[in-house]
Amino acid sequence: MTDDVAQWPPSDLDFSKPTIARAYDALLGGKNNFEADRALAEHAIQHIPGLRESAIENRKVLVRGVRWLAGEAGIDQFLDLGSGLPTQTNTHEVAQAQNPDAKVLYVDIDPLVAVHGRALLAENANTRVAVGDVRDPDAILALPEASGFLDLDRPLALMLVGMLHYLSPEIADDVVGRLRDALAPGSYLFMTSLVDTGVPAQQELARITRENLEEGYARTPEEIEHHFGDFELVEPGVVFTALWRPDEPVDPDNLSPGEQLGMAGIALKKR
Repeated sequence: MTDDVAQWPPSDLDFSKPTIARAYDALLGGKNNFEADRALAEHAIQHIPGLRESAIENRKVLVRGVRWLAGEAGIDQFLDLGSGLPTQTNTHEVAQAQNPDAKVLYVDIDPLVAVHGRALLAENANTRVAVGDVRDPDAILALPEASGFLDLDRPLALMLVGMLHYLSPEIADDVVGRLRDALAPGSYLFMTSLVDTGVPAQQELARITRENLEEGYARTPEEIEHHFGDFELVEPGVVFTALWRPDEPVDPDNLSPGEQLGMAGIALKKR
């Protein structure tokens, strides 16, 4: 038994309040959540058409993006911020299917993520899990779990999948900019975000998220693209998640409500 499990639950953890990671797990039909998380997920589902589908689409684009990064782009180390609870087809599973030596560091603010992750990954030497707050990039980059594991002097994939919309407008430029600056040339930034294209459900979801999880912001496609800075966007650019290199043909003129809630993009830091 690890020290994390032996000391579980932490004395300061309040299960009566939902968290981002656990509410997302509830949306995906997972089991690592509590009543408050399930209540929030159900409340949001009742008010937002296609929300569960959107959560599934976000997971699908993560799989496609990581597969492309580890395969065609040749990236062999991944820093997944706001990674959430372990579920099916995680970043390390997809990356290591392409390259068994690929290294993955998961970071999430929810200590439950670290407990479950470390238990599941105890025998995977190329994958680690740490607790950290994406709003403090310097602390993230200095994590002891990363020291001697990820090499920031070499290209890596930085993942903010389903994370950008939890960064307030007051801090998002600074946080994402500092993370971009820390990356070596040849690295990639992979982001997905709740989007605002004028569909009422997009801003309604942002409102529900802010009310229950403190942060939640729907950004226009131009605002999402802005956070890639001077990185070079990989085709097809910033698009609805269902349209980012889909495995099956998707009609862009006939997207479902759930397929219109989020956008995705991957961009290269040029050498």
